[in-house]
Amino acid sequence: MRPRLVTAALTAAAAVVGSLGTKPDSRWYTTLDRPSWQPPPVAFPLVWTPLYALIGWGTGRAAEASPEGRERYLALVGTDLAVNAWWCWAFFARESTRGGLVTIVALDALNVALLRETAKRDGTAAAALAPYVAWTGFATALNAEIWRRNR
Repeated sequence: MRPRLVTAALTAAAAVVGSLGTKPDSRWYTTLDRPSWQPPPVAFPLVWTPLYALIGWGTGRAAEASPEGRERYLALVGTDLAVNAWWCWAFFARESTRGGLVTIVALDALNVALLRETAKRDGTAAAALAPYVAWTGFATALNAEIWRRNR
């Protein structure tokens, strides 16, 4: 299977699995003390849709750029996206601001590793991943603040 199809499938799976665990209308979530700088609910799908497109495209391009170490690279992509999807379940489904924070910190580390590995393969592909890394950094700060306010 072509690497771009693999990364597209992994990215789509992460988006679907993550969305199934996301419950922003739950009683638990709506009663949390959240900071004023949290974006409105409509912002999240507007941000994540292009981010997932960039992730799928960028990682696919990078995987095709060099066959050397491709399996290891695709394993990193899959791990990153699995943790990405798991955050929704750790935070929303398990109703755990702490679990979400632990998960997203792990995701940040994976994102940095993924960005580095992608940059070694293709600079344009790495540039496509930069907004994902930036957004999850912001999401980490948001998750940390929600955890702090609600512990």
